[in-house]
Amino acid sequence: MGATSNICDYATEAPRITSSSSSISDVPYSRLTVQTSLSLPEMTPRIIELCKELFKNWSKQDDSCFHVETVSGGITNLLLKVSVKAESGDTESVTVRLYGPNTDYVINRERELHAIKYLSAAGFGAKLLAVFANGMVQSFINARTLVPADMRIPNLAAQIAKELHRFHQVEIPGSKEPQLWNDIFKFYEKASVLEFVDGEKQKKYRTISFTEIHDELVELKELTGRLNSPVVYAHNDLLCGNIMANDEQGKLHFIDFEYGSYNYRGFDIGNHFNEYAGYDCDYSLYPGKDEQYHFFKHYLQPDKPHMVSVKDLEALYVETNAYMLASHIFWALWALIQAKMSPIDFDYLEYFFLRYNEFKKQKGGCLSLAQSFLQGS
Repeated sequence: MGATSNICDYATEAPRITSSSSSISDVPYSRLTVQTSLSLPEMTPRIIELCKELFKNWSKQDDSCFHVETVSGGITNLLLKVSVKAESGDTESVTVRLYGPNTDYVINRERELHAIKYLSAAGFGAKLLAVFANGMVQSFINARTLVPADMRIPNLAAQIAKELHRFHQVEIPGSKEPQLWNDIFKFYEKASVLEFVDGEKQKKYRTISFTEIHDELVELKELTGRLNSPVVYAHNDLLCGNIMANDEQGKLHFIDFEYGSYNYRGFDIGNHFNEYAGYDCDYSLYPGKDEQYHFFKHYLQPDKPHMVSVKDLEALYVETNAYMLASHIFWALWALIQAKMSPIDFDYLEYFFLRYNEFKKQKGGCLSLAQSFLQGS
């Protein structure tokens, strides 16, 4: 990680968060917003102003001492690296994460900020340094972001499995009720009553049978409930872009916990396997049974993967692939809401059909597998 000790001398006049979450009351807060629609050169002066307000040690630095660059820009967030050359000659860096416009419709920011403190203490992600009106500032992690092909490399897959095992051991104070079905049905309620100004979008939207989707949800919830998947604190969005690796140190970092919640173990693993498809959504890349078993061995017994029983592997295989279906519907409904709310240039409506069609394609085999397993049990 980048240097943070000097940066953490916060601006004493920064207003504090008036949130009910005590876990974020000890970090500085700014009411400033940064428009994500701006180009990087247009955005830079505002980013510098923000950092000067938040961090006392940077408040008197000349603007020429700051360097702002884009780290990554996904379909929900924009990540920036801000570096400052101090008088000593050392360079300090932080990451500024800008929330995508209207993402509060699908993300519980209070839940995210509450969890970050405890996840950081357990060694996950970057340290939370400050919060502002439409984003947060975190310590800079000196590592590369994985690409989809990385997740198929056996050694890296084993590392991810071990790290996910450790992640699932973290205790976050508060309710431990799994949020999957609460979130999915909330998405369903919002997604089923949309109206689009664009005539072509509205025409395409009207082809969706929400009665069919509701029936699918009810059936899937009933079946997965019989699998008794353990409830853990789950990442819920463990795609390659949310995993970083420092190859020299041999260390992995999970980042971006905005969808994190207590949830079913099988969902977190199944969702991760869906992300093997990469940004091109090539679901032929979904891991086969041998690849999954390799992952499961290192997840279930990180220190003795060879000791995992066949019975335990089979059970987790069934659990994961049933919840994989829930992952497709979750992100399909999420995409419909984004299609209406997000100004980002991305075809969310088409993404809905891609995920929902993949759900329907995989449903028969996965449900049959689960039903056979339950009958055998």
